[in-house]
Amino acid sequence: MFDRVAADGLRRDSVQGASDEQIDRMAAEQRVARVPEAVREVLRLVGVRSGLWLAGTAFGVDAMTSERKRHAIASLGGLDHDLADPDGLLALTAHQGYAYQVVDGADLDQDDPPVWSVVEGEAVTRSWGSVSQWFAATAPDVADLRDVLEVMEEMGKSLPAWAQDIESR
Repeated sequence: MFDRVAADGLRRDSVQGASDEQIDRMAAEQRVARVPEAVREVLRLVGVRSGLWLAGTAFGVDAMTSERKRHAIASLGGLDHDLADPDGLLALTAHQGYAYQVVDGADLDQDDPPVWSVVEGEAVTRSWGSVSQWFAATAPDVADLRDVLEVMEEMGKSLPAWAQDIESR
């Protein structure tokens, strides 16, 4: 998936992957014993700086702290859900302090487990069948972003900072 997005024009140097040591530190901070291999692969690609991937969302080894995990767990309060081990979950993302994407603690032994969405006060849903599907679904649409930049240029508007993350064609 990452190679396909890069081939579409995402500058590879606009992202930075995490080392296994950084991933292990994040896991230790969240107090999870194991990071599924698919999560590890995603973090190796974009775990330090995700660029346009998951733009506007807290993500990565430095962003996903024990505090964010606590908030994700607290967001489960009062919601019906099918998470088998919510206290052991691995928090992947946080968006504006009320929406989270997580892996159920009971699924951390799987190589490519499902990803759940937790939206405070609304719902908990099994949104993707695997981390791989989640990563693909959250990929930036480089062609669409390039079209936006083209329209902005035609209108004489200043280009946003993220424009530098896309290869010109």
